[in-house]
Amino acid sequence: MWDTWMRRALALAALADGVTSPNPLVGAVVLDRHGQLVGEGFHARAGEPHAEVGAIAQAGDRAKGGTLVVTLEPCCHHGRTPPCSEAVLRAGITRVVIALEDPDPRVAGGGIARLRASGIEVLSKVLQAEAAAQNRAFLHRVRTGRPWGILKWAMGLDGRIALSNGASQWITGPSARRWVHCLRAKCDAVIVGGGTVRADDPLLTSRGRRMPEPLRVVLSRSLDLPATAHLWDTAVAPTLVVHGPEAMKRSIPCGPQRHALSACEPEILLQELAVRGCNCVLWECGPGLSASAIKQGCIQEVVAVVAPKLMGGESACTPIDDLGFTKMNQVVVGTLLPPKSYGEDWLFSLRIDR
Repeated sequence: MWDTWMRRALALAALADGVTSPNPLVGAVVLDRHGQLVGEGFHARAGEPHAEVGAIAQAGDRAKGGTLVVTLEPCCHHGRTPPCSEAVLRAGITRVVIALEDPDPRVAGGGIARLRASGIEVLSKVLQAEAAAQNRAFLHRVRTGRPWGILKWAMGLDGRIALSNGASQWITGPSARRWVHCLRAKCDAVIVGGGTVRADDPLLTSRGRRMPEPLRVVLSRSLDLPATAHLWDTAVAPTLVVHGPEAMKRSIPCGPQRHALSACEPEILLQELAVRGCNCVLWECGPGLSASAIKQGCIQEVVAVVAPKLMGGESACTPIDDLGFTKMNQVVVGTLLPPKSYGEDWLFSLRIDR
């Protein structure tokens, strides 16, 4: 019984995928004392009411004596909004069914303890694995202090991401490119290096699938950037240019925000993006920066779109530069998710095992 209602709560949580950071995705349903659905809600955006509050408000007096089914432990602290555990108590709910305990140090079991101390029956770990998968980016940031990193590239069947002369538009077809726009919409930031800006002049937006658009980040050691580029138009989407201390005296084009890191490294950049509230970031960078991000543990997932094309060329680009491995037991290993097709192209996703 609880699995069915928890799946509904998970589906509600998914409605806000990509727009709740730094908060998690949360969905909730309220059942009356007879087990009938009387309220539902989801957390739509940081600063707005939490899922439990919306579901309880919709249920009204019918929540009394009923059950709350929620994908994440109700909070017990004052943030931008009051504690959800107190709203549960005021509503007269007698049972709470939870999928996942909240690892946030401000909660970390405190919400469950508050409810139980008040005489409410609490059932936990219902569809826990599904809830953890849905909130993997939030959980990763809380536990590591860095956003979940996704590395994306498009390539031909021979593993090339560009021709020998650098030409790469377009490797994949329209359906796959639309999928990339949807992927960006679920991420808080999209990261490229200066080389990608110089070579491709990308736009890096979701094409309106998310508002506001994700933050566009340029990580550049030298700040050798073109005077004109799509990324400098911050009326379309915000742009952040990030560099190390060696480039402090170099100027950047007008428009983007600028931030100096203690070192121009992917892991340092992700610490800064976590502070800015990013749960999930997308790396759409060249092979050199991709290799650095992998070696520094900044990539948790790889998505490769493979087109039915052969590009060839001894000097043609491959997705990742040398990772320094000399034995097969050193290579990056992961779990391959079921492939999907987009038009003539295929998507392969790898969750990296660590």
